[in-house]
Amino acid sequence: MKIGVGADPNGLTYQNEIIDYLYNSGHDPIKYMCDTVCGEDYPDVAKKVGESVLNGTIDRGILICGTGIGMAISANKVPGIRAACCHDIYSAERAQLSNNAQIITIGQQVIGIKPALRIVEEFLSHTFKDGRSTMKIEKISKMEKAYLEKRARS
Repeated sequence: MKIGVGADPNGLTYQNEIIDYLYNSGHDPIKYMCDTVCGEDYPDVAKKVGESVLNGTIDRGILICGTGIGMAISANKVPGIRAACCHDIYSAERAQLSNNAQIITIGQQVIGIKPALRIVEEFLSHTFKDGRSTMKIEKISKMEKAYLEKRARS
């Protein structure tokens, strides 16, 4: 699986360790870093990873900053993206099984590297299947579309 891994300066250590872990687990990790044009802000990295998920360059994304919160908020601003901030294994599982999240975010200053790697493993080991949550995800997509259309008309 092609996995985009992006970080701001507060997540660079975990980014490198996660990339090594993914490579050793048989995945194809792609490193996303800001260039000099966008600076080093997490919104820029989150946008790049979100757009790469949508255009099919990568299958899923992992974003790391200090808390994971800023990356989650930023990634969720990309229309069509569902990003979940995960700091435990159950949330990583549910991000995929209940929410069909394409991206998870992790805070380097919130959890240790071993739990972070376990969260990545859990997130990647599940695939969303249609079921009880499908209708909820469709409602989220419709709500997003309605807001975008309303904004476009304004």
